Formats: sequence, C-alpha cells, structure tokens
Amino acid sequence: MSGIKVDYQMDGALLAAADALANDAARHYATLRSRELDYTGWVDYAAGVTEGEISEVKDIAGEIRAKSDALIVIGIGGSYLGARAACDFIGAGHATSQGTEILFAGFNLSAAYHRALFEKLDGRDFSIVQISKSGGTVEPAMAYLALRELLIKKYGEAEADARTYAVTDATGGALRAEASERGYSSLSIPSDIGGRYSVLSPVGLLPMAACGIDIGAVLRGAREAASDEETAACLRLAAVRRAIQDAGKAVEVIGCFEPSVDSFIQWILQLYGESEGKDGKGMLPTGASFSRDLHSLGQFFQQGNQIFMETLIDIAEPAADLAIGDLGTPQAGGASAGALFAGRGMNEFNSAVRDGMTRAHRSAGVPIVTITLPDQSAEAFGRAVYFFELTCGITGLLMGVDPFNQPGVEAYKKEMMAILGGK
Repeated sequence: MSGIKVDYQMDGALLAAADALANDAARHYATLRSRELDYTGWVDYAAGVTEGEISEVKDIAGEIRAKSDALIVIGIGGSYLGARAACDFIGAGHATSQGTEILFAGFNLSAAYHRALFEKLDGRDFSIVQISKSGGTVEPAMAYLALRELLIKKYGEAEADARTYAVTDATGGALRAEASERGYSSLSIPSDIGGRYSVLSPVGLLPMAACGIDIGAVLRGAREAASDEETAACLRLAAVRRAIQDAGKAVEVIGCFEPSVDSFIQWILQLYGESEGKDGKGMLPTGASFSRDLHSLGQFFQQGNQIFMETLIDIAEPAADLAIGDLGTPQAGGASAGALFAGRGMNEFNSAVRDGMTRAHRSAGVPIVTITLPDQSAEAFGRAVYFFELTCGITGLLMGVDPFNQPGVEAYKKEMMAILGGK
C-alpha cells in the first residue's frame, strides 16, 4: 500500500521558516522516542502489541457480535471519537455483514438524544461497553447508569452483567472495581497513553473489532506509518504548522471531500485542540466538509479575515464512484449541463471542486496543506491515526507546550460540580 503524501501550497517564506525548525523537530522526535515524557506510550504501542492481545480483543468482540445487534459505546472525548471515526472512515465501502451496529452514548447530557437512542434499541438485542480510565466522568457515568437499568429490565441482572463490558484502568478507579465485582469482561487502557492518543489501543480496537473491522490491519498501518519516510513527513508538517502559527495565523481549518471522513476530522480537532491549546498558544482547529461548506463558509474563506490556514484531507482512491448516465431527458441547467455531466463520474467533479477551491483560496493568500491518504481501508486508517498523532506531538513540543496533558479541561468540571453541589 502506498503511503501518505503531503503537498504544500503557500509562500516560500513559510517553507523557509519551517526549514529553520528542522533540527528542533528532529530533537523533539528523539525525545519522544526516548519515552522521557509522560503519556508517550502511543509512540511505539502498535509495534509492541502481541498476537495474544489482539486475540483477546477479537474474542470479546466475537462474543458481542454473537449475541448483539448493537453495541453502545459509552464515552466522551478520546473514549469514543476514535472509534466513531474508524467505523465511519472504514465503513465507507469496506463494511462487513459480520459486524454489529455501533452506537454512541455519554458524550453529551441531552435527554432527547439518549431517549431517542433508547427507543432505537427497542426490540433489539444489545450490549454496552463503558470506556473510561476512572468511570467518574459525569456525562458517560449518567448514560451508563441509564443503559444498565435498561439492560436489567430487558434481560435480568445476571444477563445484563454478561452484556456489560469495560475498557478501563488496569488496577484502579470505580469502573475497574465494579468490573471486578460483577465479573464484566474487560480490557485495560495502557496507563502511559492519554485519551486522545488511545484510538489504537483497546479503547478504539474493541469497538472496531465489534463492527467487523480488521484490527490487525489497522495496527499494521500504524506500524507502516512509523517508517523513516513518513516520520520525516510528520516532522516537516509539524515545522510548517509551527511556522504558520509564528506568521500570525490563529485558526486551522481541517477539511475533507468525503462525508465519511467527517468523524475522523472531529477526532483530529480534539487531538490538536487539547494538545496544543495551552499558555495562550496554538491555532484553533475547526472542521469543514466540502462541497457543502463552500456554499456556507466559502465567502469568508475567500474574502474574510485571513487569520487561518487550511489542511485538506484527500483520498487517492475513494471507496466508490458513480457515473452519471445520459438519460435522454433535460438535466438541471438545460441541455448544456446534461452534456457536461453525461457519462462522467462524480469523483471527477469532486476532484475539480478540490482543485478549483485550492486555486481560488491560494489567490487570496491562504496557506494550504493537502494530505492525501491512499484509500479508506483499515490499514489506511491506522496509518493516518499515527501520522496525525506524531505530527501533533512534535508541533506541541516545537511550540514549547506539553502536548500530552489537558489541565484546562478540568475547569468546567469543577464549576459544574460546584453548581450541582449548591442545589
């Protein structure tokens, strides 16, 4: 499988500034490899996973598939974003009839959302998996309690226990204690991997395997992304992103041309936002889906305040194409439009949108990075996850922040508990 390709369309001064950061990027990469920093177990996790560990995940996933039409993944942030990204990304053209439908809960506190989810489960066999290091985060904890009650009402307590799974800390925390007491099948979250970097661990691998994804291929792709060539591409991209920040850009628009990649972008937003947004530094990451957002935000992109760069994710071999046949009837826009469309595939037009947008935005001075993934296979997903993780880690270190903690996330939790405790 071919690798990830990165193309830069921006002023030469930005690329020259990135060149000046090359030695620093290499030094920070050596630091990551040395494991001197906390929460860097993800750096070589894929290379160290044993066949026994893969089999354990597959066995639990097989058990879930055998008795469940649906698996509800309960988690927030890194505990669900990566799994959702994988199911959407790989599911586009690579779905398997052996998979269980994956649904998600606990990433918001909307009663309407969870009521609709519960109604969707009516008459279906389902299981749940709570993914949390501690089990104490409010949003997933509330969803877990409600879903456990639903399981017990449907199956009785003993069978509810058999349909409850946990991915949590190996030794401590409320969820580990409950899993041990009630005998839930469980997997451990590596203690040296933070949530947003955990998608290639059991956090993401169990839901992937349950929906029929080949997790061995996912891990193989991640290992391939650690090659010298792609590592060099990550270091180069990290230096470019730091140079663009130094030039005064405050926003990074991350866009794609396939809706099945939207969830992957949501995962990148957490990865970049929690890792780099510290000490008044970092660019605000935001997502866009094209062509849709060219008809809502396109005016701003072209002529608005130029405080942003664009990172475009492209797929070299999309999962499918659709040719527009000549139906012999007038097309929208008249006969000339029909002649333009007839016999041509939608991917050709999608590529034209990409190239036309790039030309137009470059004319306005927008710095653009295009990252081309080979396809939407399981290997490509694993490869892309590792690529963005390494790029993010190096960028944060180049900025002078710790890209592996998230102290600011705790602020809203403290205020929320103070409000609830005051009632």
